[in-house]
Amino acid sequence: MSLSTSFSGDGQTFTIEISGKFDFNFVQEFRTAYSTIEGSIDTVVVDLRETEYMDSSALGMLLNMQKSLSGRVNNIKISNCRPQIKKILQISRFDKKFDID
Repeated sequence: MSLSTSFSGDGQTFTIEISGKFDFNFVQEFRTAYSTIEGSIDTVVVDLRETEYMDSSALGMLLNMQKSLSGRVNNIKISNCRPQIKKILQISRFDKKFDID
């Protein structure tokens, strides 16, 4: 279980990569990750390529991030979801709130 962050070369895309379980244990670390964004950027990407599990607290964390970054970020993407994670996001109607690929 780990979280890493990076900016694109042009500084307009901020990526948060989550490995393992995306659950309550990540609350503080996840909040700290997106809180480091200063000023306006184009896109925040939450990369779930290595995420094996997601619970309701992870959904809440995504909503809190969206609310916190509102007005400072043009787009929030959730990318590289495994089929079971994508299904959770679709059932929760997150495909209406986020760009999911």
